[in-house]
Amino acid sequence: MSTTTSSETLSTDDDFQGVANKYRRELLAHCYRMSGSVYEAEDLVQETYLRAWRGYHDFEGRSSVRTWLYRIATNVCLTNLEGRDRRPMPTGLGTSDSPAEQKLEADNEITWLEPVPDAAVVVAEKDTIRLAFVAALQHLPARQRAVLILRDVLRWKAAEVAEALETTTAAVNSALQRAHAQMESAALTADTVEEDLTVPQKQMLDKYVDAFWRKDIDAIVGMLTEEAVWEMPPFPGWYKGAETIGKLIDINCPGGANDMPMVATMANGEPAFGLYMRTPEGDFVPFQLQVLELAGDKVRHVRVFFELELFKTFGLPDRLPADHAS
Repeated sequence: MSTTTSSETLSTDDDFQGVANKYRRELLAHCYRMSGSVYEAEDLVQETYLRAWRGYHDFEGRSSVRTWLYRIATNVCLTNLEGRDRRPMPTGLGTSDSPAEQKLEADNEITWLEPVPDAAVVVAEKDTIRLAFVAALQHLPARQRAVLILRDVLRWKAAEVAEALETTTAAVNSALQRAHAQMESAALTADTVEEDLTVPQKQMLDKYVDAFWRKDIDAIVGMLTEEAVWEMPPFPGWYKGAETIGKLIDINCPGGANDMPMVATMANGEPAFGLYMRTPEGDFVPFQLQVLELAGDKVRHVRVFFELELFKTFGLPDRLPADHAS
């Protein structure tokens, strides 16, 4: 059966692929917000397209193809989240901050939140894609999470959300109210997202990279806000305060001066760096991915990820030559 919307026609397989693929990056962002995992999100988008392809002949054109795909993706995500634990960051575990001297012990039983490369998703102006926002979403039950994203991020009407989730408008409004209360307790809204980097911020980030290369702890501490936070799954501890973070890096970071070059990227709409570590042979291999949240021209939150597969996901080199710094 051939069906037509105001601007999109789905009459052949090629039509379906051509129209549907336009929305892949924004659907990946949607599934990432729901799941908290870039890898799960990729699988969820694939499942969305499989279900859509199977059913596109029955698409009646009462909504746009985009809305139809989002409806399918949301329900794919909800099915995937049934019986699953949320993906936290260490600060979301409800524990107090840790001293820098505490021994690091990884907890690989927890399924941790993951960053997403900007290049993989649509990051609109003031979009709710940054890690702090996605981490806060993880505290919501799955259906509340879906309601908040559909209403506040995608700006759907309550009736549209109710139809997509096969519930009532009253239930949608109630779920949104509860979701807002949870998010407001974390002081996170779309309006708290930073704009593009300023010149002073870019200059500070250059100094940040140089400070790690020299392992200049004082310089690193000087670029952190007084109440800065550092967290690094799979280690469940988290650290608060510039001086504490400086001590943590000094004690636990195995590299010395001229051992830790960084390569810039963007994650979740924020500046990020792949940090490499010198090998005995003299070249450099992936060590950790840092995602930085800024406050003015200082760093107020660093989220560090040790999952080395992320370097490939972010398009970062799998090795740097010994003469990289020069």
